[in-house]
Formats: sequence, C-alpha cells, structure tokens
Amino acid sequence: MTRMRPLPTAAPPARPVRVRLADRPLGIWGSLQAARRNVLELIPEIATHAPILSGTTGRRWHMVMDPEALRRILRDNLENYPKSLVTKLILAPGIGDSLFVAEGADWHWQRRTAAPVFSHRNVAALAPVMTAAAERAAARLVPGQAANLFDEMVTATFEVIADVTLSGGEGFDRDAVHRAIEQYIGQTAKVSLLDILGAPSWVPRPHRLVTGAAMRQMKAVADRTILARRAAGARLPPDLLDLLMAGEEPETGRKMTTAELRDNLLTFIVAGHETTALTLSWALYLCAFDPAVQAGARAEAQRVLGHRAATASDVPALPLIRRIVDEALRLYPPAAFLSRTARGADELCGREIRRGDTVILPIYALHRHKKLWADPDAFDPARFAAARAVPRFQYLPFGDGPRICIGASFALQEAVIILATLLARYRFAAVPGLQPDPVMILTLRPGGGVWLQIDEA
Repeated sequence: MTRMRPLPTAAPPARPVRVRLADRPLGIWGSLQAARRNVLELIPEIATHAPILSGTTGRRWHMVMDPEALRRILRDNLENYPKSLVTKLILAPGIGDSLFVAEGADWHWQRRTAAPVFSHRNVAALAPVMTAAAERAAARLVPGQAANLFDEMVTATFEVIADVTLSGGEGFDRDAVHRAIEQYIGQTAKVSLLDILGAPSWVPRPHRLVTGAAMRQMKAVADRTILARRAAGARLPPDLLDLLMAGEEPETGRKMTTAELRDNLLTFIVAGHETTALTLSWALYLCAFDPAVQAGARAEAQRVLGHRAATASDVPALPLIRRIVDEALRLYPPAAFLSRTARGADELCGREIRRGDTVILPIYALHRHKKLWADPDAFDPARFAAARAVPRFQYLPFGDGPRICIGASFALQEAVIILATLLARYRFAAVPGLQPDPVMILTLRPGGGVWLQIDEA
C-alpha cells in the first residue's frame, strides 16, 4: 500500500509587528515589571476575545472591550467615570488642570471655550503650515539612504505645532521645549508600583521628580510667551494661541487665565505633535510592510499632487491615504491604554462595578478583538472603505462621546497632508533586521525607531 505524503501547508501570511500580550496572571510584582517595560503587556491575550475582564491588583479593576459598555463609559454615564488617579498623576506635572485632565464644570467650560478654536474653518486655515512642514520633511529625505522616519516625523509635526501654536516664536526656545517634552514622556509618564497599589497622590514617585526642572522651565517659557502676546496683540492670520486667548465661555463670557491658557497650550503642544508623529511613523512602516498598498497610495498621491505638496483642499481626493491613516490608528493607536475610576456603583456587561474600581479601556485590545474585526492583526486599509463603515465604539483612536479628542480633525488633516506628500515622491522599504517594537509608556511608540530605505518614486 502506497503511503500518502501530507500536502505541504502554506505558511501563514505575514503580519505587522504586534505586542506580545500576557498569557498568565501577572500579580503586583509582574504588573510593575510589565508596566515599566511596556504598559500594553498588562493586557492579557484573552482580552482580544472577551467583552470584559476583572481582577484585583492592589485594587479592583475591570478591562472593558465591549462596544456597548464603552458607550456607557464614554457617553451615556460619562460623569461616573472620570480620569483615573494614575492618569492625573502622570499628566498633571506637564499639563496641569487643563482640558485633558479637568472634570465636571471645570472641564465643561474649558471645552466650550476651546471648541471654536478647532472648528473646520480654523483647522483648514492652519493647513498651509502643514503643507510647508510636509515640503521641508520631503526635502530632508535623501534617496538611496536609510533613515529613522520616526525621528523625521517628530521633527515635522513639532514644526507644525510650534508654528500654529506660537507663530511668532517670541521667547520660545523650540529645542528646549522639545527636550523637556521628550524627558517628560520618557521618565515622568512611567507607571509606578505605588500607582498600581493605589497609593495617594501625596506619596512621592521618585522618577517624577527627575524632570521637574525641565517642566517648570517649559511652563515659564509658555507664560512669558502668553504675556508677550497679550502686550503685542493678536496676529493676522491668528494662530492657536490667538484663538484660545480670544475664546470665551458662551454663557458667561469667561476667558482663560494665563495659567489656564498655559496648561491648555502645553496640552496642544505635547499631544498635538507626539500623536500625529506616531500615526505617520506607523503608517509609513505599514506602507513599507505592504508594497502593493504603498503603490496604490503613491499612484493616488501622484495623480492628485504631481510634484507639489498636499494642501487641505486635496484631502477629500486622497481616500486611500486617509484609509491608511485610519488603519495605522487601529493597529497602533497612540492612546492605546486608558483608565477611569468609578465614582459610583454601576453595571457593565452584567458585571458589578463598585465605587473606586479602576475601569481600564485597552484600546489596543479593542482594535484587535477577534469578535469585532475580521483578521484583526492584518494590515487592511480596505476595512475603512465608505461602504463598510466601522461601528462607533469599536474604533476609538480619539475616544468618543463628549470628551472625544478636540484636535482629531487637526491631526487627521495633518497626517494625510504629510503622508501624501512623502508617498508621491518616495518609495519606502523595510531595512532588514531593523523592525520597530511597539512599546507604550504614555503613547504607543516604535521602539528602536522606524528605519526605512528611501528611494525616488
């Protein structure tokens, strides 16, 4: 009898890099070690299958991946889920009691005051700054060489946020502010064992004392800039600082104080360049990972742009590039791990929530959930085609509900303008042996950088 040989099985298709999630309970010590390496390692792999997980690590916690429960946390019962103590401990040294951290009435009036700053008209008016930064970024790249595109995108997006926030640059040492932000993200934002144990905020976290001087200097620079702008008057066209200074709460006419302006200004500077730089870096990595998608995006960009840089009016004509940005935000959301503290009793997915419980929103797991996405670890921009719209609260790169990121439209416009400009002029290919490692401290960064070979299109 002839023995049949088994047919060779095809190798599974390649997938972009991902975080190796926990496959066993970590405990307090394991949680601390994981948090210091990569916050996302706190997420168990089962979170990509389950609607909710609960446990106790110092205090009771619940990880929520169910879209309807997330709707309740972020919209329907928003007041019951303020930002967690850990979030406030991490962010307060840099951005004080700004829009991102404030709660209740304090948040409400700041949001109403700042919302007009990010109107469609104002965001479109700031697009020439993005176009100029895209042109400079393209000019810095050298065909035939490899470059760390993460560094390049950080430079480009910091130029944008500096120019649209502080257009005159008076008293504004960009390099010093940039260094302070990097120190803040790299050191101050690390999770402490005391955070995990729920220790009160007055107990010192030693690593958060390291960058105190740099942050104080950054705040002093911002204060001086605000006072100088008040003395000189608004510019034409106005930048974000002018718009924020002119803003007032519609019902009361209240305006922001210098301290409130400074904290919100620093929020926009810190968040406004870091998150977009990450989105662009991961998008370029994914384009290098999938040359066919990159080729389609390049053809689209060249058809619309030719050899010029993209503008705001080009964005609607670049749907594939927008879908690449959306898919990069799904696979590598900058804010990949959020937490709230329950103010009162509630129920989520049939699970009892008690006052004081930590409620975790693991956006990274939500975006790769096996029951919500087809082949969730694959790079597939087509999943964002208009005919196949993604349900809300399943895709949360900017949050949702009343506290959705106020700068989302600004970030998306900037990302499409810069990505289209680069893809129209260059081809990007992976550098063997230099693969980015998704590591989250405060944001989801590419550890080791995004090293790509650059060639003319």
